[in-house]
Amino acid sequence: MRWFWIDRFEEFEVGRHAVALKNVTLAEEPLDDYAPGIPHFPHSLMIEGMAQTGGLLLSQLSEFKARIVLAKVTKAEFDTIAEPGDQLRYRATLVNIQEDGAICEGEISVNGNPLGTVELTFASLDESFGNDSFFVPGDLVRILRSLRLFEVARNEDGSSVAIPEHMLADEQRLMQLAK
Repeated sequence: MRWFWIDRFEEFEVGRHAVALKNVTLAEEPLDDYAPGIPHFPHSLMIEGMAQTGGLLLSQLSEFKARIVLAKVTKAEFDTIAEPGDQLRYRATLVNIQEDGAICEGEISVNGNPLGTVELTFASLDESFGNDSFFVPGDLVRILRSLRLFEVARNEDGSSVAIPEHMLADEQRLMQLAK
């Protein structure tokens, strides 16, 4: 992900749902360019924020090893806009998980009020799409820490989600290379 359209996780229940927050600020380039004179956060970026929330929720099931992509936006309905100073709340719920992907229902609110709903279909790419990883595991774990994912992530029994060993090992490798 070159751009993140979420700032932090508030909730993360393995395989079920996640809640992420996004603070809308005037410092973001898309607000200037999308509709000059009417700064607001584009709905397309809200869809992407929801896709990032749901995609990370699905990816966690494979310890972030599966290559998950947004395959289809099945539904996207919006009732209002978000402006600078607003806070978006993305609630992603996995409703149908299959071996080759999942369906995610999403609710977006702004400052506690409903803003829109989306339904997204994710696909898990197999080796016919190549074997290159989308992320360097050590870099991804740093990003996930900054999003506070591991601070709030819980298993079904309420226990904390551990950072996958392969990610920790790669993070150590990267730290050694940086020395």
